[in-house]
Amino acid sequence: MSTPVYIGDEVSAAGFRLAGLRVRIPEQGDYRGALQWAMQQTSLVLLSSAVARDMPPLELDRFLANLDPAIVIVPDVLGGNDMLELSTRIRTQLGVQE
Repeated sequence: MSTPVYIGDEVSAAGFRLAGLRVRIPEQGDYRGALQWAMQQTSLVLLSSAVARDMPPLELDRFLANLDPAIVIVPDVLGGNDMLELSTRIRTQLGVQE
């Protein structure tokens, strides 16, 4: 299995890098390039909630619907962005509507 990739802020990236993950810190608005790069590198992409909130909802949904690589949203360590409610995240990532 390939090494997971984290996409997000510099502080969190440092921790994920120490844990052995590859990281990408996108410039403001460059989430698309970072995600496309990560999708070619691994089978698991961890996306910070801050980056996810900067993305248009429909585009985020398309990325989250991928099974290979799996893309999951992780909390923002800086606390600047709240995570989506857990049940909403699970339904979104599984592609299940209410």
